[in-house]
Amino acid sequence: MEKITLFWFRRDLRLEDNSGLYYALQQEKNVLPLFIFDRNILDRLEEKSDPRVTFIHSQLAEIKSQLEQKGSSLLVRYGTPEEVFSALSAAYDLQAVYTNRDYEPYAKDRDGKIEAILKEKETVFLSFKDQLIFEPGEILNGSGEFYKVFTPFSRVWLEKFRQTAILELESPNWKNLLASKALPFISLEEMGFKPSSVQIPPKFTDEDLISHYDQTRDFPAKKGTSRLGIHLRFGTISIRKLANVAAERNETFLKELIWREFYAMILAFHPQVVDQAFKPAYDQIVWRNDPAEFQAWCEGKTGFPIVDAGMRELNETGYIHNRVRMITASFLTKFLLVDWRWGEAYFAAKLLDFELASNNGGWQWAAGTGTDAQPYFRIFNPETQTAKFDPNLEYIKKWIPEFGTNMYPKPIVDYTFARARALSTYKKALEQ
Repeated sequence: MEKITLFWFRRDLRLEDNSGLYYALQQEKNVLPLFIFDRNILDRLEEKSDPRVTFIHSQLAEIKSQLEQKGSSLLVRYGTPEEVFSALSAAYDLQAVYTNRDYEPYAKDRDGKIEAILKEKETVFLSFKDQLIFEPGEILNGSGEFYKVFTPFSRVWLEKFRQTAILELESPNWKNLLASKALPFISLEEMGFKPSSVQIPPKFTDEDLISHYDQTRDFPAKKGTSRLGIHLRFGTISIRKLANVAAERNETFLKELIWREFYAMILAFHPQVVDQAFKPAYDQIVWRNDPAEFQAWCEGKTGFPIVDAGMRELNETGYIHNRVRMITASFLTKFLLVDWRWGEAYFAAKLLDFELASNNGGWQWAAGTGTDAQPYFRIFNPETQTAKFDPNLEYIKKWIPEFGTNMYPKPIVDYTFARARALSTYKKALEQ
């Protein structure tokens, strides 16, 4: 049986400037790319027309076509990674498995199990940095500990970035792909899913938009953000390329990428944040968790227009403007005193660009429970936020056609009362 090497695609759905794939093709022969539709993840999805699954499927079809033009193909499996690799180890003489690192708790646990399965077969498991510029452990403070505050982290990150040549990888040795006829490709329907009609933002780096990002990013009615989140999430674009463009064009945009790496580091070093407050004292907060109020928030029917517009945008498109994300999260956790974990889970189900570290970090920031979070007494006022960032009500009117009519609901809570209640609740929890 001929020895082969697998390259395992995960959050890196592209052929160019892909670290693990590049090194596999430089160092091995007979490289066969693999993707696993992981049932440990897919079985938890309630929405069977989830646009993210449709997006992954379409990207894989494109990759498969590109590989077939090079005389190879893409091996696609559906199941748990443990089942798949046990079967592949029996079916092939595996020399090595190459992949790119993932830092989420599930991913680290999964990779440990796969490495153990492969070790029994004397198959080498190699992983590489690809989805981050600096991975957890590369940016540490003077005591060798991870940073818990963004500003010093970003300062060191920028200094290291400027001192390091962050280069895109050259084209690999495609001749080392395994020669193969077209392999079968599972359909969405075979996995119990159906195609989604949600539109995916284009994979296009608008350098002019990035140049003006600091001036336009806070206004939800403007086309002022890149909408590249889903492409970063699934690696259809290279973080190295995007960071280099940002460094040339706009430091504010670059800092958004640094926030992404900051939250990835927090999750890697402090995985308890998945279900606990980063600041333990905040786990003493007595949340109201009113189901009817939470449902009104989910549906965009709170009577607070900027909040409702954001939630309706999210529900329809899988996207919500970053400024409005902060407003809606602050409203849920502080006005309604609903546990941040409820909001985080709702965003996780809906966001095209859902990334555990960033979603968790953003929600804990808004709730005041996280690392380097806004203080609990800073509570976004929806009216002043609207006046500042949607003064002509363009965004609100786009997403709330009944705005200004009797059909639009009255506010479900009084602002002054809700603010005072939030301050009292937080203060009481922190005094315990």
